[in-house]
Amino acid sequence: MMNAHCEGASGNFLVDALPPRERSKLALVDVTLSAGQVLCEHDQEVLFAYFPTTCVVCCLYTTRDGTTAETALIGNDGMFDVGLFLSSGRSSNRAVVQIPGRALRISAAALQAGFAGGGAFQHVMLRYTEALLAQVSQTAVCNRLHSLEQRLCRWLLLCHDRVGHDNLTITHEQIANMVGGRRESVTVMAGRLQELGAIRYSRGQLSVIDRQALEQSSCECYEVVKKRTMRPKDLEIGSRPRSQLILRRTGTD
Repeated sequence: MMNAHCEGASGNFLVDALPPRERSKLALVDVTLSAGQVLCEHDQEVLFAYFPTTCVVCCLYTTRDGTTAETALIGNDGMFDVGLFLSSGRSSNRAVVQIPGRALRISAAALQAGFAGGGAFQHVMLRYTEALLAQVSQTAVCNRLHSLEQRLCRWLLLCHDRVGHDNLTITHEQIANMVGGRRESVTVMAGRLQELGAIRYSRGQLSVIDRQALEQSSCECYEVVKKRTMRPKDLEIGSRPRSQLILRRTGTD
């Protein structure tokens, strides 16, 4: 592990939106996160925050019977966990590394101190929180109103946007946990997308072949979340929020 340099692009949109002086105060540490690594359990004290650069973190809610569903997907556009400066510092969800890669880590205390100091860091964190809440709301709508195939396409597109390459190491069971479906149903839908030439899947390796085909098979939720994704220019002081929550039924399981 090494301290992240304050000069040049870090790979995370939120960090890159900060002036170099403010970024250096955060003492970010570059770490490697493995697939399936649990960053925090539900209602557990959060000790570290993470700004993904090449990995993807999924926040999951687990019901009493063990069923899981994704509530948010966090990649190079965001950070885990906004609860550190919004609430008691305890996680409201289980956070799992879904796509392995790198992230910038900061202690909970350092994050809270940076936020309390105001300035650009506080502004960036609040703007990202706005975008994250929009994503959580849209995901709830999607899980309720849209078909499993549409939810699967939305999830694959969002992951593809955040990893920067076409190959994802992911199993059907893991995808089912994300989109709130059964593994068998995901296998059928993935097979259909493979027949369409949208993806190629073999032994836990999924490759995006035709993004346009995925977009055509997805619901409007992908575009809504994409428009709310924070880019450095969107985080400048005085920038305005974009897009809105869409509530329209387009399919069923």
